[in-house]
Amino acid sequence: MVQAESPIASQEKQFTVWHTLEISETIARLDSDAENGLSSAVAKHLLSEVGANELTGKKSKPWWLKFLLQFNQPLLIILLCAGLVKALSGSLVNAGVIWGVTTTNAIIGFIQESKAESAIAALAKAITTEATVIRDGQKLRIASGELVPGDIVLLTSGDKVPADLRLINVKNLQVDESALTGESLAVEKNTQIIKPDAALAERQNMAYAGGFVTFGQGTGVVVATGNTTETGRISQLMEQHTDISTPLTRKFDKFSQNWLYMVLGLAALCFVVGLSFRGFQEALEAAVALTVSAIPEGLPAVVTVTLAIGVSRMARRNAIIRKLPAVETLGSATVICSDKTGTLTENQMTVQAIYAGGYQYTLTGIGYTPEGEILINDKPVNLNSHKGLQECLIAGLLCNDSHLEKKNGRWVVMGDPTEGALIASANKAGFSQSTLLKQMLKVDAIPFESDFQYMATLHATPQGKTIYVKGSVEAIIQRCTLMLNTDGQSRPLDCVETLRQSSIEREVNIMARQGLRVLALAKKVVPDGQNTLDHPDIDTGLIFIGLQGMIDPPRESAIKAVQACQEAGIEVKMITGDHAITAQAIAYRMGINKNGSVLAFTGAELAKMDKTELAEVAQEGVVFARVAPEQKLRLVEALQSKGEIVAMTGDGVNDAPALKQADIGIAMGGAGTEVAKEAADMLLTDDNFASIEAAIEEGRAVYKNLLKAICFILPVNGGESMTILISTLLARDLPILSLQVLWLNMLNSITMTVPLAFEPKAQNVMQQAPRHPNEPLISGSRLQRILAISLFNWIVIFGVFEYIRQTTGNIDLARTMAINALIAGRIFYLLSISQLIPNLIAKMDGTIKENVDIPAIGFGILGAIILQIIFAHVPLINEVFETAPLSLQQWLFCLAVGSPMILWATVVNRFDPPN
Repeated sequence: MVQAESPIASQEKQFTVWHTLEISETIARLDSDAENGLSSAVAKHLLSEVGANELTGKKSKPWWLKFLLQFNQPLLIILLCAGLVKALSGSLVNAGVIWGVTTTNAIIGFIQESKAESAIAALAKAITTEATVIRDGQKLRIASGELVPGDIVLLTSGDKVPADLRLINVKNLQVDESALTGESLAVEKNTQIIKPDAALAERQNMAYAGGFVTFGQGTGVVVATGNTTETGRISQLMEQHTDISTPLTRKFDKFSQNWLYMVLGLAALCFVVGLSFRGFQEALEAAVALTVSAIPEGLPAVVTVTLAIGVSRMARRNAIIRKLPAVETLGSATVICSDKTGTLTENQMTVQAIYAGGYQYTLTGIGYTPEGEILINDKPVNLNSHKGLQECLIAGLLCNDSHLEKKNGRWVVMGDPTEGALIASANKAGFSQSTLLKQMLKVDAIPFESDFQYMATLHATPQGKTIYVKGSVEAIIQRCTLMLNTDGQSRPLDCVETLRQSSIEREVNIMARQGLRVLALAKKVVPDGQNTLDHPDIDTGLIFIGLQGMIDPPRESAIKAVQACQEAGIEVKMITGDHAITAQAIAYRMGINKNGSVLAFTGAELAKMDKTELAEVAQEGVVFARVAPEQKLRLVEALQSKGEIVAMTGDGVNDAPALKQADIGIAMGGAGTEVAKEAADMLLTDDNFASIEAAIEEGRAVYKNLLKAICFILPVNGGESMTILISTLLARDLPILSLQVLWLNMLNSITMTVPLAFEPKAQNVMQQAPRHPNEPLISGSRLQRILAISLFNWIVIFGVFEYIRQTTGNIDLARTMAINALIAGRIFYLLSISQLIPNLIAKMDGTIKENVDIPAIGFGILGAIILQIIFAHVPLINEVFETAPLSLQQWLFCLAVGSPMILWATVVNRFDPPN
């Protein structure tokens, strides 16, 4: 037996197993009184001790520190250092431009992260409400923030549970806890002791903060408030996992670090060699020029623009990106961990099978919409020939406390989802609940009670007084002696034969294997004088009418999306708080499997595993059912430990920690809770799993465009660096100055590289396997490409400079022509890696029907040409950048020198295709 502890100690001990204690012991531990509650004085004292019943996050960093931390990236550090070197050498304008680039990128990152800081505030909203309590023996209505451990809280239909409660009295109480547990149906509550290892969704004697009372009444004693509630624990789990880097940021960091070491090494070499042949000032200029030339100043801006364009494209396909790197991350996903309820499924219970009068029927249609058919042997049924079916539908419609309403063009259930499904199935046959209730007036009723597992209603029908009953198969069958045949006539109930099942049990098992929740329906004719209904009235003599099997069905679009993802090499796993059998059945229906099998594991099984075992199971398993919030988090971490890039979808409070931890968290924008939305990197505006497939397609295209941009920018830096380094080693004049390098790297590079972000996606992008998560940003083949193009650029710059200087003696003209020849070669290279020409050819021969985005590349090339004309012919630019005007013949010479890039790039593209 656990030792008694004070309310304050209970608050501090977050994992107290209240569901294992007797009611009397729970109340005694909390120094409370079930009849009179706490006194106002005690409540006030406790409130000052334990704090308000609200979620509080850890203290946030000041805004200025958050902004400064944006500069803590290797690539930005390189740029800051480059700016400092330029400032120390007296080039304040150049330094200002470089620092302007770094500051712009920092501002963008700061804004993006600021939007994500409201996750804890959203969690607080999840439990903000009012509560009815008993204090000093009086019933009071107070703000939920004033609740303290030991308060006696009254619950009734429509209330939001204000804190974690140990229930001490219930009357037909049902609580919707789907946002916390993932359980798709409202949970029937009781006051019985529960075993210690029971999953959150199975603790029927508890009501948790944020739950919604759908039916009945109850009383509970507060056992946890604020951060110590189950919702508060989720808040703490989220705080522990707030700084998750993405694959793109990790690769960029690695690339930037390696680039930094290389640049510093080459600059030091250049400076030392320069000192050997020249004076200090010339050696410093060479080192500075090499440093500036080697640093891709325009790359951060190009990456930001490319990702932003991806965000825009995804928004048009119902996926809203909240954090820029998530665009690329989604494209690299290798595993999608999806919640079931409301994500893969409709979140609307639907009757899909009926057994009545000895026949099996199937129903079409989804949810509560009264559209669909009842079929027998795949053909529409004639109701007039199936009286037993009519009776089964009428029973489900009348023995019912719920009703359907149309709101905002959509049918919704007002009451229990299971009862809504029964109403919808009857509506498909043309029956109206309101009309039938007028014809068969309800006289009395026995509400559903978990102890009896049934509900009953008494009606005055044209044929006399009739009792209709619905409930679990076990509770109904034992009370039946007769059953209806297809003509609606009574006959003896099937008996269990030796070694064989009765027809009813056989049908129940068939439905159960499909993951359907089965309800049995029965009736009993009673004397006309009977106007009340009690349990003894239905203990015996019932007539079995039929079975109705229902499920929260999968979305049709989600089935296609799952198939498309699996064909793209992306594994789909279902992680849910729902029943294992139901989840496994949904997985089979949707085609979610691994090598043809659907391995399922429960939360109880996962809890017994260590990290190594869990990592193996996470990879092999397909369905994970009855999992707690922290187990969802552990599963995501386990997959990440195996090198997987994990996308996690969800819509409930219970999904928030895993959404935060995943490489990319995907929340439902419509049905999702605010907590899930704020924890996620991406929102689906149409709550459709199919939109994930579209977003993955766009993400893959964005990554390929990013690689193109990198492989386009870096060869210029490589060519410039090789030129300066070799010229220094040979003790010759520099063919390109540091200020001219800045012009190339900032203005010209950005102008020509940004159009690559608008490149249309390749036609086979979703037929390719996911790239390996550990694949570096600059792979071996890409490095060879960069070196090969860099070599060509060096030959052009060095060759043209030396030739023009020796033939004209004009060093400014030589540098200007060398740079323009380089630009000419870049234009040809840009066309070789772009999809513009292949798509134009495909468009002309009819291979593709899409519009080809010609303006982006065209405008980029035009912009580059205009910049170079300004570079060569504007007097102010000539003076600042030490350039000279060119004649028409000299322009044509530069074009001719750059044209061999066509052949050079063609050879390179054969060994390393750009798409």
